[in-house]
Amino acid sequence: MDEMDEQVVEQNEQQTGIWKQMADGVSHRTVRNAWTFIRWIFFSCLIGVVVGVVGVGFHHAIAVVTEWRGEYPYILFGLPVIGLFIVWMYRACDMARDGGTNLVLISVRDNAPIRLRTAPLIIIATVLTHLFGGSSGREGAALQLGSSISASVGRLMRLDDKDERVFKMCGMAAGFSALFGTPLAAAVFAMEVVSVGVMYYAAMFPCLLASLVALMTARALGGVPEAFLVYGIPQLTPLALGQVIVLGLLCALVAVLFCKVFGIIQRLYARYLPHPYVRVFVGGCIVVVLTLLLGTRDYNGAGMQVIWRAFTGNAHPAAFLIKMVLTALTLGAGFKGGEIVPAFFVGSTFGCYYGGFLGLSGSFAAGVGMVAVFCGVTNCPLTSILLAYELFGGDGLLLFALGCAVSYMFSGYSGLYSAQKIMYSKLRPEFIARQSGE
Repeated sequence: MDEMDEQVVEQNEQQTGIWKQMADGVSHRTVRNAWTFIRWIFFSCLIGVVVGVVGVGFHHAIAVVTEWRGEYPYILFGLPVIGLFIVWMYRACDMARDGGTNLVLISVRDNAPIRLRTAPLIIIATVLTHLFGGSSGREGAALQLGSSISASVGRLMRLDDKDERVFKMCGMAAGFSALFGTPLAAAVFAMEVVSVGVMYYAAMFPCLLASLVALMTARALGGVPEAFLVYGIPQLTPLALGQVIVLGLLCALVAVLFCKVFGIIQRLYARYLPHPYVRVFVGGCIVVVLTLLLGTRDYNGAGMQVIWRAFTGNAHPAAFLIKMVLTALTLGAGFKGGEIVPAFFVGSTFGCYYGGFLGLSGSFAAGVGMVAVFCGVTNCPLTSILLAYELFGGDGLLLFALGCAVSYMFSGYSGLYSAQKIMYSKLRPEFIARQSGE
């Protein structure tokens, strides 16, 4: 009996030790998770406020210079000269080889350094590009200023390698959200665009929180989220499915053309105008001459007024092609801005005009075109669907999502960002890990 009692006592002690180890492990994980949660609340709110303030200031600056450009149209003739200043400014700040949005993607994926000076440089250069009539967007500046500010704050906070990457994504999401007022799309875009097919889900909470805080900050400072009124949304019928599938396929081809035009013009610049000062001056002159030949200023700046008209059912049949060429000429020459708003312009005008041949209303087709072309050039289908929800509301979301899915599938591996990696095939569950555009 004594031996049996000793064995029972020994087994009880072993079980007690096992339970104690498990409890200690659970307690340790709980404390660690709670600390991580609290830490990301602080960091995300901090970067959301900082980037939100800078972002809304940038948004107001773009609005002001756009109004000035309309009041003083002759300012267009200063575009070539201001291009020389932009190139000089970047070279003087030791940023002559600035990689733009591609640098942001590399910075997140490989934790490459990104300098704080990127933020003021991209803001000044983008504002000047818009003021003097260059054809460009503004989200490239938002992504760059957000990531550069967050990277600098992360270094001050002495974050480790992995946390710093997440912090940069928070900055990207906050910058996108502050400018467009689409927090869900902004948060997912920051996680999705770097390596398509492999999302950094660990960044979901901090990115979403930073995005929401940036949106609230922007609203408090007078920022107005983008939204479009879409009418003529068809019922979910076999006919509507077929119409949207065809339009999505056409938008995929437009997205491929968009990327090809950018690549061709960049190669032509590099071959015939290799010197940056000569390239930006000649490129500025080309944009001025083409603007005068067109007889309209619709294609200068971001062109938001044309996008708004597309949602009322009015678009020129060649507007999408003119915008992509002028934007490629502007950004390829060395001016600054972004490609996403031009992609919105291209998609909405193309959808508005050519969707009518499929029997769709111009307004609804403009919405499908906008998000489908965006999806094709960025390779971000989830972001595109959320963008449709936040810009257009819930009506017709299933059809918008279908258009995005078709565009993603048929746009191949083209993309605006050469640093982007597409991890899985678009046609079958197969790991490919190829660079966008290869």
